[in-house]
Amino acid sequence: MSEKTVEITLSQRQDYRFDVDFGGSVPVLTTDESVPLGTGLGPTPVQLLCAAAGNCLCDSLLFALRKFKQAPEPIRCRMRAEIGRNEQGRLRVQAMHAAITLGVPAATLEHLDRVLAQFEAFCTVAQTIGQAVPIEVEVFDSEGVKLK
Repeated sequence: MSEKTVEITLSQRQDYRFDVDFGGSVPVLTTDESVPLGTGLGPTPVQLLCAAAGNCLCDSLLFALRKFKQAPEPIRCRMRAEIGRNEQGRLRVQAMHAAITLGVPAATLEHLDRVLAQFEAFCTVAQTIGQAVPIEVEVFDSEGVKLK
C-alpha cells in the first residue's frame, strides 16, 4: 500500500536532452546523455541515480544523528557507479559505492556507533536500489578516519 505518490514530468527538448519538472517551486532540471549520444549539458540518468542514492543516504545519516541532538555538518558524499554489460551485452549499473564524510571529528559525536549501525536501513532510495544493485557504504569523519 502506497503512503505517498511522487510525480514528475519529463519533456524532450532535443535529442536526449529533457527538462524534468518537479512541480511547485522546485526549479526545472535539464538532463542529457553524454557525448556521443547527447551533448552532456545536464546530468545523465546514471548520475541522477547516484545523486538520489547519495542524497538519501546523507539525509538518513543526518536525521539519525540529529535524533541524538548531534551536529555532523557539513556532510559530503562521493558516489561511484560501476557500469558494465550484463549477459545480454546491455549496459547496466552493476554496483554503487558511497563514501560519506562527516564535517566533524568522530570524537565530538555521541551515539555514533548506534547511528552507523542503523542509518542505512532507513534510506528509502538506497534500500530500494540496493535490492537490484549492491551499494557499498563507507563513512569517514572530518579527519579521514574510517568509521564504517
